[in-house]
Parts: sequence; structure tokens; C-alpha cells
Amino acid sequence: MTQRIFDTATRTLRDFEPVRQGHVSMYVCGATPQSSPHIGHLRSGVAFDIVRRWFLANGQDVAFVRNVTDIDDKILTKAADNGRPWWEWVSTYEREFARAYNTLGVLPPSVEPRATGFVTQMVQYMQRLMDKGFAYAADGSVYFDVGAWVAAEGSDYGSLSGNRVEEMEQGETDNRGKRGAHDFALWKAAKPGEPSWPTPWGDGRPGWHLECSAMSTWYLGDTFDIHGGGLDLQFPHHENEQAQSHAVGDGFARYWMHNHWVTMAGEKMSKSLGNVLSIDNMLESVRPVELRYYLGSAHYRSVLEYSPEALQEAAAGYRRIEDVINRTQELNDGAPVDSTTWTDDFVEAMSEDFAVPRALAEIFNTVRAANKALAEKDNETAFALAGQIRAMAGVLGIDPVEWGTRSGGTGDDKSERTDKALEVLVQAELKRRASARAEKDWATADAVRDRLTAAGIEVTDTPDGARWTLS
Repeated sequence: MTQRIFDTATRTLRDFEPVRQGHVSMYVCGATPQSSPHIGHLRSGVAFDIVRRWFLANGQDVAFVRNVTDIDDKILTKAADNGRPWWEWVSTYEREFARAYNTLGVLPPSVEPRATGFVTQMVQYMQRLMDKGFAYAADGSVYFDVGAWVAAEGSDYGSLSGNRVEEMEQGETDNRGKRGAHDFALWKAAKPGEPSWPTPWGDGRPGWHLECSAMSTWYLGDTFDIHGGGLDLQFPHHENEQAQSHAVGDGFARYWMHNHWVTMAGEKMSKSLGNVLSIDNMLESVRPVELRYYLGSAHYRSVLEYSPEALQEAAAGYRRIEDVINRTQELNDGAPVDSTTWTDDFVEAMSEDFAVPRALAEIFNTVRAANKALAEKDNETAFALAGQIRAMAGVLGIDPVEWGTRSGGTGDDKSERTDKALEVLVQAELKRRASARAEKDWATADAVRDRLTAAGIEVTDTPDGARWTLS
């Protein structure tokens, strides 16, 4: 089935045709590590991880580049306010982002370049733009000449964001030597006490937009398949990336993908609004795989409105998938049922712009069928359906068997030992309850159940015995 992608640039669903058959090249704007990551940051990571996993599952070779913006006004300000070197500050939070990605099962990128490692390529890029008449130096800075590009044949400035040039505001505070109000900085002149690098036009540091054009084309070529990122990057960042890249003569990204925000009470989650939820705080109430399920459950282009109730509902949904896999595994002498293949409806959903809600609906259709087969003691059918569930869940990065080998997604042995200890203790309580029920000692049986409930453990009686989950 042909893969279709909603391309932000054309605002249409387009058949995906890679630059090179059998190979997908993706560049996704990554972190600016100025402080700890929150779930708004991680939604993008999960969304594009699912895209990547689907291509990989279909036998594509995927080159996945995710950058780190390791020099930025906010990084410098926060490091200075805390009396720390900027490079130490950014490295500290870069590690936190890496830990968060890993905790939620986001595959590591093929490469993760940092802006400060690409100054040479940026200097070359600026020189090419100057040679074409689309950039100029002023007071140690270098600017992209928006007016010159807008007037040029073939210019598409504004097409990505849908903004008109006269309505655009770049949001830059340092405007020394700019010829036009809409021009944006490719290179920022050095300021006292700030880090800087030498260029033919003076010492300074990279502009935000230039770094991504330099890094993406260095690794993926002048023309590559997909450029992704959060919706808030569409303007000015991605609009300006595309402008400077097209102006220099690169084909640049053939498809643009943007994930929507996580919101609270209708407001975009951001540190400036003070409505952020850190990953560690979220993991006090749900497991890593359940948080991943939640962040990936909505269509990537839809708003994900956060509430504690929505998070717990998502966690309960994941546990339904986990439960049916565990039950079939028990019937298989404890060995995992092999992951097999996807249903046709799942393929159709994922092929139509990665429609995860439809894909999840198909997973739950299969879960219901597997539960029915288990109830009817039709183990052969249950095993076959469980294999399909694992295959489909694996594409979304939520295969319970795979997560069972990750020590809860934390990457340490302590969590695994804790889970095993909890299992032993709860099973002992359930055995005591079963014995009491067999002897019609209802007071003891009820007391055991009440004790487990008070500890946050929900007990469900089934024809095959009592089962438990964390409530």
C-alpha cells in the first residue's frame, strides 16, 4: 500500500516517494537543552519515533538525524544566572533529554549533531548565500536578505507557514546593521563574555536557522525526504531554513511534517507559561511505557490535551494490551508468543499519514478477539492473534514483551528486582485469598482484597483465577 504523508508545505496528503528507493532520509529538530525536558518536548520524540519505526518495519533503511542546539540566548542566560559555564549547563540538560528519550523507548538517532560542531559548514553556507546576493555582513553579524530573496525568481518565502512577508516578525532582539526589518541573522556578532568562533566577517556564534540547514544537508544531502518538528517551529524557524536553503540552490526537504502541541486547559505547554510537567513527575503515577502510549495515542497533527484522567485512561488502555499478551504467554509455558504480522486495517491506518488512533482501534479489535478465544479455550487462535497484537504494538513502540525486557523502561536492574518482589508478594496474598474463598472464609478473603486495594492493586477474578494490576 502506498504511504501517504500530510505535507505542511502543500497542505495536502501526498504519496511518499523517497529520493532513493529503499532509503528514507529524515531530519527532525531536536532539543535546545536549557532545562529539564517536559512531556511537550517528548511528544515530538515519540511521534517521529513511530514514523521511523513504521518505515523500518516496512524494510526501509532510515537515516534519522536529530540535532541538538547547544548554543542559544536562553542557554547563555540561564547558565550565567546560575553561575555555571555554558558548556557544562547545556551538557547537563542534554544528558537529561537523552535519558528521557531512552526512558520512553525512543530509538537513538542515526546521528545527533551539535550546532557548535558545524561552524565550518555554516561559514561555507553563508559564503554561498553572499555569492548569490542573498546575504550580507554588517557589524560582525551576517544576515539573510529576505527582500532580495522575495524579489528573486522562484522565491517561495512564506509558503511553508502561510504568512505574508509584511506580517512576519522574526522576534530577534539584536538588529545591529540590518537592512530590512524582516531580515534574520545567520551569524551573530560576538558580545563581551559570550562564547564565539572566528569567521571572515568577525567572531561570533551561529544563528538558529542556519545551523539546521548546515547539519541536515551535510548528513542527508542537498535534497532529502522528510523534515520534521513541532508546530511551533513552522515559523520562523522552518520558514527561514527553507528560504536560505532554496536561495542557496538546495532542493532541501521534499516533505514537511509538524506535530501538534500538548496543551493544558487549552494553553500550549511551555516553560514561559509555567504549565510544564516533567517526565520524572509523570512517572510517579504511570510507568514509562504507559506515558509513551499516552503521548503517542493521538494523531501527531492533533492537539493532545493533558489531564490526569486522560493519562490514567491511556494507562488502562495499555494494560488491556499487556494483559492479553501476558495471559497467552502463560498458556505458552511462560514463553513469549512470536510477533507475526499486522492486520490489513492496521496497515491502511499507518499508510494514511500515520493514523495512530485508527491503528490503536485495530489493536483493540484484535485484543477483544484474543480475549474471546482465551475464554473459549481456543489457544491456537489466541496465539495467532497475540502475535498480531505484538507486531502492531511493536510499530508503535509499546510491545509488552519488549518492554518486559527493559526493566520498566528505566534501564536499571533495581526496577526489575522491585517488580519481581512485588509479583511474589501479591501472588502470596492472592493464594491466601483463594484458600480463604475455598474454605468459605469470606471475612479473610475480603480483608486480603481490601488490603491490596488500599495498596493500589486492583484484583480481577477470571475463570482462570485472580489477576492483578496496579490501579
